Amino acid sequence: MKFKRLTGSSLIEVMLAAAIVSIAVIGGISYRYYSSLDARRANIHATTARVALMLCESWGGTNGSLAYDPVAHLDSDLLTITADDGQAAPAGFTTLSSHKLIVSDITCYATLSFRDVDTNLRALNVRVAWQRRDQSDKELSDMDSVFELNNYVCW
Repeated sequence: MKFKRLTGSSLIEVMLAAAIVSIAVIGGISYRYYSSLDARRANIHATTARVALMLCESWGGTNGSLAYDPVAHLDSDLLTITADDGQAAPAGFTTLSSHKLIVSDITCYATLSFRDVDTNLRALNVRVAWQRRDQSDKELSDMDSVFELNNYVCW
């Protein structure tokens, strides 16, 4: 009598395969979640840096005028600027104005300050603060990241 060998999978093999597949799926899902979260943070960082550059260049275009008002110069459908509180100016700088800016769904706060370095040389400083964690409160006290940009103008 010849014995036929039974083929198939045991319950242990099936459970082990299911565990391996579920670990791979969970790993892929968490990778996608963290990569999209990092992409959102990078977008916020890049947007606030562009806002700081735009403010600094726009103010520099007026030769660092102390009558510069970004609300009058830059307010548009894509960017909403309102006068608001801002962070303190760096040491040695005098605050010109502070503003709350909303670009798409990103809220940030900008402080414009200046310092006369020489007779015809003025240092312009733009400090933009934003919130890295995504929460509903968008108050100045919730901002935890700062981007600072300096520009020098002669007249």
